[in-house]
Amino acid sequence: MKFMKLGTRPDTFYTEEATRTVISDVPSDVTIRINNVTYLLHKLQFPLLPKCGLLQRLYTESEDSISGHVTLDLTDIPGGDEAFELCAKFCYGITINLSAHNLVSAFCAAKFLRMTEAVENGNFIVKLEAFFSSCILESWKDPILTLQNSERVYEWSENLGIVRRCIESIVDKILTPPTKVTWSYTYTRPGYEKKRNQSVPKDWWTEDISFLNIDMFRCIVAAIKSTNTLPPQLIGEALHVYACRWLPEITEHNRPNSEASTSKTEYSPDRQRNILETVVGLIPSDYKGSVSIKFLLRLLSTANFLAVSTVTKTELLRLSGLQLEEAALNDLLIPSQNSVYDIDLVQTVLDSFLRQWKRQAAATSSDGILKIGKLVDSYLQVAAKAADMPVKKLASLAETLPRIARPIHDDLYMAVNTYLKEHPDLSKADKKQLCRVLDCQKLSPQVRGHAVRNERLPLRTVVQVLFFEQEKVNSATDIERDQLNRNNLRKIKSSGDEKSLKARGNRASTPGTSGVQDNLRTSDDKMELRQEPSFKIRQVTEPETEKAGFGVKLNSHEKAQMRRIYERTYR
Repeated sequence: MKFMKLGTRPDTFYTEEATRTVISDVPSDVTIRINNVTYLLHKLQFPLLPKCGLLQRLYTESEDSISGHVTLDLTDIPGGDEAFELCAKFCYGITINLSAHNLVSAFCAAKFLRMTEAVENGNFIVKLEAFFSSCILESWKDPILTLQNSERVYEWSENLGIVRRCIESIVDKILTPPTKVTWSYTYTRPGYEKKRNQSVPKDWWTEDISFLNIDMFRCIVAAIKSTNTLPPQLIGEALHVYACRWLPEITEHNRPNSEASTSKTEYSPDRQRNILETVVGLIPSDYKGSVSIKFLLRLLSTANFLAVSTVTKTELLRLSGLQLEEAALNDLLIPSQNSVYDIDLVQTVLDSFLRQWKRQAAATSSDGILKIGKLVDSYLQVAAKAADMPVKKLASLAETLPRIARPIHDDLYMAVNTYLKEHPDLSKADKKQLCRVLDCQKLSPQVRGHAVRNERLPLRTVVQVLFFEQEKVNSATDIERDQLNRNNLRKIKSSGDEKSLKARGNRASTPGTSGVQDNLRTSDDKMELRQEPSFKIRQVTEPETEKAGFGVKLNSHEKAQMRRIYERTYR
C-alpha cells in the first residue's frame, strides 16, 4: 500500500466535551459545526480561510463577521468530520498520512471546500491528485481499496471521476498477460502455495476484486467482457469466487437458514437477492461451460430460497438444463429448506433439459440422454433413503425420463427396492404407484430372479415379472426350435444335391450314352439337358420330408419352405 506524508508539525488537536480544538496561544475566532462535532479554529492565524474558497465565501456572507467570531455549519461536507479534520490539519501544517483508506474522503472534502490552485498555489487538491495518479492508480490493490472506501461518498467520488479511473486501472491490469504480472495479489486457493519460481495463475485477480460491492464488481466484469480478451471460463471463475464470498449458501452443504445467512453476511435478503441476480446476469450465456453445473445448481437453490425474479430463475434453469450432462451425482445432492434432498430442484432442471433435448433430438446422438438416465437413476437410489421423501415426487421424477433414456431398468429397480426397504409402512396404493414406473421386460435375469423373491413388492408386480420371465423362456424355446428346423432343412437340401450329382455321374459312365449328345439343344448359347426316359431316380415323397425333422412338428410356413426345396431339387 502506498502512503503520502504531508506537513511537519505535530498533531495538536485535542477533544474536550465533543469539541475539537487546537492548542494555541491565540484564541479561536471561528467555530465550525459538523453534525455533533464542533471545531474551534483560527481563521487568519493559520491559513484556514486562505486555503478554503468555500469558507471565505461563507465568512463574508455571515452576519457575525463584523463582531469577529463566526460560526459556520458544514453538515453537508462529504466524508463528515474526519474528512474535514484532514483538510484542517493540512491548513495548519500538521502531519497527515494519506493512503487508499482516506484518500477519497479527503479528496471529496477538499473539493467541497474548494481547496484549489485558484485559491492558493500548492493547495490540497493538487497534492491529492498527484498522489492518486502517480501512486494509487499504478498499483494493483490500492485502486481496489480506494473503490471500497468510496462507498460512503459514492456520488461525489463518481462525479469527480475517481470511480471511473480506478475501474480503468483495475481492468488494464486484469488484461495484462500473467507472465508480466509483477505486483502482489491475493490467491488462497486450496492446494496452491506461492513459490518464487511458480508461474502466475490465470485467475490471479479474481479474489481481490471479490471484496468490492456488487455495483463496482459489475462495472469491472462488464468492462472485461466488452473487450472480448479473456476466455469466458475466467469470467465464470470470477463470478464463482464472488458468489462464494457473499452468498454463503453457495458453498455450504447445510440447509438454507435465514438466521444463519444474516449472521454470516452484513447484507439483508434484499441485498443478497440483488447480488445473485447481478451474478446471473453477468454469466457469459453464449458460451456453454463458462461456469460449472455444480455452481449453477447452487445458484438455483439459493435463488429459490431468496425468491429472485422470474427472469433470473428462468435463465438459471436454461443454463442448468443445457449443462446437466456434465453433472455428477454429488452435484445433485443439494438440501432444501424442508428436506434432506431438494428433489423439486432436480425435477425442474430435468424438465428444462428435456425441453431443450427434444428440440435437438434429431441432430444429437443418444449418448447424452442415456447418461442423464443413469444420473437420474443414481440420484433416485440416494434420495430413496431419505425418510422424508414423498413417494409421489420420487415416482414423478422417475417417470419424467423418456423410454430411450432407460434401456435397462435394473438401477431403477434398485431405487424402488431401496425406498420400499426404508419405508416399510408404505400403503398398498403407494407401493403400486411406485412400482408402476418399472418395466419388467427391461429387467436383467438376475434382477428378475431377485424380484420374484422380493416380499416388499406388490403381488401384481411379482406376477408381471413371472409372466415376462415365462415369455422369455418360451421365446428362447422357439428360437432353439427354429434353429433346429433350419439345420434339418440344410441337411435335406444337401442330401438332394448329392443324389442329383450321383445320378448325372452314372449317365456319363454308362455305355451307349453317346446318344446323350443328340439330346443337347442350343438356344441363345445356353445348354439344356433333357433326362433320358430310361433313367429312373427314386423320388422322395413329402411325408418323408416331414419325418426328416427328427420328430419335430413343422408349422405351415416350415412345410411350405421344405416343399419348395423338394420341388427345386427333384423336379
